[in-house]
This record gives sequence, structure tokens and C-alpha cells, in this order.
Amino acid sequence: MKNLSSFLVLFLVSGVRSFELVIGDIPDEVENLIDLEMDGFPSSPRARNGRYQRSTSDWGYDGDLVEDDDKVGLYSYKVQSTITSRLANTMIQAKMVNNARRPQPIMFDVQVPKGAFIDNFTMDINGITFTSHIREKSEARKMYAQAKAKGKAAGIVRSNALDMENFQTEVNVPPGMRIQFQLHYHEMIRRKLSSYEHVISVKPGRLAKHLEVDVRIIEPQGLRYVHVPNSLGDHFNGITTISKGEKKAHVSFKPTMDQQRKCPKCSSTAVDGNFVVQYDVNRETTGGELEIFNGYFIHFFAPENLDPLPKNILFVIDVSGSMWGLKMKQTIEAMKAILSELRAADQFSLIDFNHNVRCWRDNLVSATPAQVEDAKKYIQAIHPNGGTNINEALLRATFILNEAKSLGMLDPNSVSMIVLVSDGDPTVGELKLTTIQKNVKQSIKDEFSLFCLGIGFDVDYDFLQRIATDNRGMAHRIFGNQETSLQMKNFYNQVSTPLLRKIQFNYPQESVSDVTQSSFHNYFGGSEIVVAGKVDTENLQHLESIVTATAANAELVLETLRDVEELDGFMKKDKYADPDFTRKLWAYLTVNQMMAERNAAPTAALKRNITKSILQMSLDHHIVTPFTAMLIENAEKDEIMLADQPKDPRKGCCPGTLGLTPNAPNNNKGLPPWANVTAVPVSFMPEQRGSPTSSLTINRVDNDPHFTIHLPKSQKNICFNINSEPGKILNLVSDPGTGVVVNGQLVGAKKAENKKLNTYFGKIGFYFQKKGLKVEISTEKITLKDGSYAITLSWADTGHVIRKQLLISVKRESNVTITVGKEMSFMVLLHRVWKKHPVNVDFLGIYIPPENQFSPAAHGLIGQFVSEPEVSIHHQTPGQAPEKPQAIMEVKGNKLTVTRGVQKDYRTDRVLGTDVLCWFVHNSGKGFIDGHYRDYLVPHLYSFMKKP
Repeated sequence: MKNLSSFLVLFLVSGVRSFELVIGDIPDEVENLIDLEMDGFPSSPRARNGRYQRSTSDWGYDGDLVEDDDKVGLYSYKVQSTITSRLANTMIQAKMVNNARRPQPIMFDVQVPKGAFIDNFTMDINGITFTSHIREKSEARKMYAQAKAKGKAAGIVRSNALDMENFQTEVNVPPGMRIQFQLHYHEMIRRKLSSYEHVISVKPGRLAKHLEVDVRIIEPQGLRYVHVPNSLGDHFNGITTISKGEKKAHVSFKPTMDQQRKCPKCSSTAVDGNFVVQYDVNRETTGGELEIFNGYFIHFFAPENLDPLPKNILFVIDVSGSMWGLKMKQTIEAMKAILSELRAADQFSLIDFNHNVRCWRDNLVSATPAQVEDAKKYIQAIHPNGGTNINEALLRATFILNEAKSLGMLDPNSVSMIVLVSDGDPTVGELKLTTIQKNVKQSIKDEFSLFCLGIGFDVDYDFLQRIATDNRGMAHRIFGNQETSLQMKNFYNQVSTPLLRKIQFNYPQESVSDVTQSSFHNYFGGSEIVVAGKVDTENLQHLESIVTATAANAELVLETLRDVEELDGFMKKDKYADPDFTRKLWAYLTVNQMMAERNAAPTAALKRNITKSILQMSLDHHIVTPFTAMLIENAEKDEIMLADQPKDPRKGCCPGTLGLTPNAPNNNKGLPPWANVTAVPVSFMPEQRGSPTSSLTINRVDNDPHFTIHLPKSQKNICFNINSEPGKILNLVSDPGTGVVVNGQLVGAKKAENKKLNTYFGKIGFYFQKKGLKVEISTEKITLKDGSYAITLSWADTGHVIRKQLLISVKRESNVTITVGKEMSFMVLLHRVWKKHPVNVDFLGIYIPPENQFSPAAHGLIGQFVSEPEVSIHHQTPGQAPEKPQAIMEVKGNKLTVTRGVQKDYRTDRVLGTDVLCWFVHNSGKGFIDGHYRDYLVPHLYSFMKKP
């Protein structure tokens, strides 16, 4: 079995938009699996009496399960989260069983908060346990390669998304077998807008016999309040219970199976969203709270009741063409609200930029009502267009602030900042990101802060993070939806109230070590500064801290003294409290700080040293970082999976588009029968539709462009050409019933021959409206789009992408197959020509089986023949050439003269093609197609057509 994906495929990907990526070709033997899938899994003594049928009663959930059509039962979906002094340890567990009569994939798909550290993952497959270990990445990959070479089970986990926000596991499970997944991660909950917010994704995907979200909060400072907003919807009003004590709280969400249902008789679950717990703690001292335990200290600092510092703020707004539409509308709405919140003591100005940079005012002005109103009018009149010159815009902003300072226009106690709002990479002016970063750093000179707000998926968020962190700021991403305006305002509110400047934390050097960042440029109201370190508790009775800072009207010196054993009694009495919370928080802060320092490292040598430190920390504290990998193996260590992160989160784990692995070795030797699985669910594979459709029974458009329509009832092939202009877009299928559109854009030859310029399809677009998916295939690349998110493969790859039960299979430099469940499939062929050919260009051909389940409303140059017209061909006479006789064809009330001819099917022979006999309709198919071919021209690659 060649190029077979291994037993288990795990995916760590970004956001809710995750793509399953299959490494290598679809295996040759998959046809056998498809037969089993279609005919039903045959019963066998082993399946009836062996370990596949092990009892699930020891799970403790007897009784009937509600199953979807796939016959997968979810016995239990449990989330347990314990927060100990802002350190949240979360476990997500799912227990499932395959009650179908055939093997099928079962997926464990959870969302992990951005920035959380995954520290453990286990599986129990009918009593066989897989556990995880953290290794240095190259060592782990070597072990994985050795396992493959010895024919042992081996799988690989790779990420191709911008952020690791999804964890996915998929296992092919034989009938009657049970499986348990369990994922552990931890994170530090940061305070924003005067509240800690713990967000847990709860998306079981189906009704669970037992569903539970259990959150326990242990805060030695004391709990000020605990609140659970109705984030899952009104459907679950009154189900959540909250028990709050002085320093502890328990939140429980346990809907019954009936309460989970979308409606009383529905078999689908309404549990699909985020479970959110909000709380805050008591603060008795302005100097913060010192918590000391097990040789570490944590210093939480969040002073309140301070007067805001005046601020000098430059808003730098991207108004390039990509901001057109909803993005710009909501940006304007948010900016008008933000301007209204400026205080009288603040100074501000506005800069908007595309390929040019414009200033509303060339200098800072006071935030008087008149100036604020004028700024709103300026914002309202913006019309986005042009390119993106980030470098010049930021340098103009820094010039304004530096000039104001040199002229003595800034209050010495004020806070100066730039807020950049952009949705894309630079396209005009300086394009090199490292140069822009260097220019801005040199211009700011550590005098003020830069905050970056990235909108959408196209923006280089890593760059925004680097440039913000490099200049004492932070970055935030907004994913561009109906809530963009609210998200922008919330981001601004996090930095709108500076309370302190130049904050410095001091500890006795002889008593502490390995202290995290202890000097901060600003402190903003509603947030929290956290400092951690190691402390010598053996030789110390008390730990003292001194915090110095500049407030609006004073220089502050704040002292705190704590007994090093003060927490011991409290922690030992609470069975739910994490005894390692101080160590984990210190490691969390330290690793994140080192990652930021590595990004800003000026030399390669320094970057290497920091990398070594991060690696050691990752191994010591058993966490997955960009420099470690997680090995997942059974007790016998003869089945191994590998999970790692990409070095470049925008490109995937390895060089090359998406880390696809053409010519992958056979990883499946020696696997037990129940683990014989591919990474693509069998039901999605195009081969499931049976043997390839013959040349005589498929609709196609190929070459110049030549259309061939197969009429199944009359068993005739009718062909015609379309002669149009380069750049024009022809509609092939427009089906409002299924929401499917297929359009092709023409490209011209390099020059005309015999006074005729040949045209071909250079780009083909597919729009699956009900799924919200778009696929664009050109002669250079294949792109799948879901809203603002996009994933791209090149023709040099062999691999597969699945999204919302739509499968895209790419065969290197040959073809792309798009399969939509069992309903539809499409094949696009790539035709390459000699690059220096004086006339010809690369082009595409498309093949559409007539069995595709379009609706009766389908139309288009091909789609209209879903309803097959009556065709009669008679009075055949010799033509000018013996091999091209002519005849009369009666169709749609028309009598047409047609010529017997030959077209080509290039699916099996991409050079010479296979001859297909057809009756050729002249004049661009006039009389055979409805209306004129110009009626099928559409304005955009994803446009539906209007019926002629």
C-alpha cells in the first residue's frame, strides 16, 4: 500500500476555521475500503466476539444513545477546568462508540484558547492506551522516521494555520469499538477591562448521554464576583449553577440530553459555542498581591482608584482598497465612538494612508468638542482605494510625536502612543518587513508605544506582534465580521486609560532569582501586571517587594511584605487547587517572554541562545512550543504519532506549500487491522463514486474551449465551441437550488493565428453558496476560501484539503478533483505548454459527470442540460471530408445543420487525448444552447447567471 497516511492524524490549527490536510496520495487499496463502506462492514467472529465489542458499561452510562446518521454515539463529553490564582488547567474528554455496521472515522475536534500550552493528550481505544511525551523537535522527528523505517505505526501532526487554536484528532474506528480522547492544556487568564474571562469552547457536535462543564475557581485574594454570561444562548437559561464562597467558586453546567436538543424532537445538539466565566478578585493593597508557594512567587499588580494620565494619541488608519466595504464602514463607526471617548486633557490627530499618507492635522490638537467633531467628519468622508504604505504612515506618526516633544508640547506625565489599524501587508513604498520594523524602532526611540490592530486573515499578524512588542505595545487581531466595530472599541478601551508610567518592580536580589520582566512602560486601568520568579523559601521568612511608578499627580513607591509560608495551609486544605500553579505561571510567563525576546533579537547568535533556553524550558515543563514536538505512543512503543508546530505559522511546518509530502513512504506496514485508516474519511473520497467515468459519458470543456455535452437518454455527444474574448467569464453551471456555481475565465493565446486569437480557460471558479466556500483554480495555484480565510496549494503538490465535507484532491502537475459528499464531483485538468512557445499558453479543462445531483433549476452552458432536451438527428449526408458527414439535428424547436467530428478527452492521456465522436453545432452552439452565448457572460468568477 503506497503513500498511505498512518493510523492517526492530528491537526493543531488556527481559529474555528480549520482545514484537514492529507499527506500523500490516496492509497491504491482504498477501493477495497470503499466497497466495505458501500456494502456494509461484513460480520466476523472477531467483530462479534472479539475486543471490538468490549462492553461500555464500565463507563457508567447505560441506556440508549442518540445517534446521528453515522451511528456514532457520544456517551460523555466532559470539560473540567480549575483556576488557581489565574492559572487555568483544563481537561476536555470525549467518550464515543461506533455503532455502525462499518468502520468509519471518528473525530475529536476542540478549540484551544490562543496562547494556551497543550501539555498532555491521551487516547484509549478499546483498552489500548496512547500517552504523550515532549521531545526536542528534531529528536522526535528522528524517532518518528525510525518507526516508519521499521514498519511500525507512525502518524504525523502538522499545522498550517496562522494560530494554533484548534486541536483535531481523527481515528478510523471499526464497528462496536469505543474510543476515549482526553486533552489537557493550561493558560494564564489575563485581566482585561476589569475582569478575568475564562473561555472554554464547548462543541460536542452531537447529543451526549452525559455532558458536563465543571469550573472551579480558587483565588487566595478573595473573589469579588463571579458571573456566567449566557454565551451559549437563551436555550440554556437557568441550567448553569454558581456556588460562590469567599475565596472559592464552583460553576456547573449539566444539561440533560433533552435540554441539549435544538428542539423537543430534534436529534441535533444546541450546545455549540463558548462557555464563558467572568470574575474579579479583591484588592486590598495598591502595591499588589504577592503569592508564594513551592519555591516560586507570583506578584499580581492591578491598582485602582487612580486618576488617568493624559495621553497623546495618533490614530493611523489603513484606507487602502482592501478596506473597502464592511471593514471600512465598521472602522469608521468604531473610530467615531472612540473619538467621543477622548478626554479633555488628551491630545490627538489622525493619519489615513493607502499608497499616499494624509494627515487630518499636521500636529497634535487638544480633544475639544469642536476638534473631535471635525475629526469625525474627516473620518466619515474617507473612501478606501489604492495600495498600502505602512512604513511611511508610521514614520509620519512618529515624526509628529517627536516634533511635539521637542517643542515642549507634551505634558511630562502624559503617555504617548500610536494606534495602527490595518488589514494587509505593505504593497507600496518599503516592502521589507524587517526594514520597516527597524525604521520604526529607530524613530520611536523607546519614547512611546505602538499598538497594532490587524483586521482579517490576510494581515501578517506575526509582523504586527513583532513591531508592537518591539515598541512597548501589543497587537490584537480582529477577524472581520459583523462585530468588528465592537472589537475595535474593546481593544481601544484596553489602552484608553493609562494610570501609571515607568513601573519598576524590585525584590531583594539575594533572595530571588530568574525573575520575569520587572520593568513596564505603562499600566492601563482594568488590566494587570504579573511578575514571577524563584524564591529561596528555605532561608527566608518574608519576601518584600517595592514598586515604583509615576502617576498623574505623584511618584509612587509601593511596598508589599508577605510571609513565605502564608499560603501553605490554604493550598493544602483545598483538594482542587493546583499545587504547581506558581511553577506553571512562572514557566508560562518566562517562555512567552523569551519568545518575544527571540523575535526582537538583533543577532543570529543571540537568537540561537534564546532558542536553546526556550527548548530547555519546554522540555522541563512538558509543553508543546515551536521547538518541541509531542510523541504519542502506546505502551509497547510500536505505534507512534508525532505532533509539532510550524516554524513559520503562515506556511506550515516544513518548506513548501502546506508541508505536503509527495512520494510519502508506506507508513502502514505492521498496523493492526482496526488501525488501517487513511487521513481522509472514506465517504469523502472521489473514488467512492465508482470507476472513472468513461470518455463517452461525461460533460467536458477543454482546449479552445471545446464543449462536449453527453445526453444519457439518447446516448449522444453534442459538441460546440465558444468564441469569445480574453478576460471574459463564462458561466458553466448556475444552480440556485443547490447553491453551486461554476464559471471559467478566458485567457488568450500569445498571438493570433490565421487572423484568429484562440482562447482557453485560464481560471475556473467554484462557489458552494450553502457552505460559504469558494475554490479558485488557475494555472498557478489552487485556493480554497472560507470567508476571509484562505488556504492555497500549488500544482507542485500532491495532497488533499477537506473543509465542511468538501474534498479537494490535487495530483501533482496533473489534475484537481473536487468532491462534495456523494452528490457532486468535478475534475480540472492542467495543460502545460513549453514556456517559450511562440503562441500557446497554459490552460485548464473541466470535466463534470452528468450524474452530479444538480437541481432542476440548474442552468449555464453545461448546467442547462440537467434537463435533457429531446434530440433527433437524421438526413445524414456526406460532408466535404469523408470523415465529417453532415446531418440535420432537431432540438428545442430548431433545425440545425451539424457535422460529425472528433473531440478529445485528456483525462487518461494528457498529451494526445482520447478521441470522442460527437455532432458539432456551429455558430457557438446557437440553437442548441438557450439564447446566445453572450447571455452566459457573468461579471465575476463566483457570480450566478441570469437565465436568458
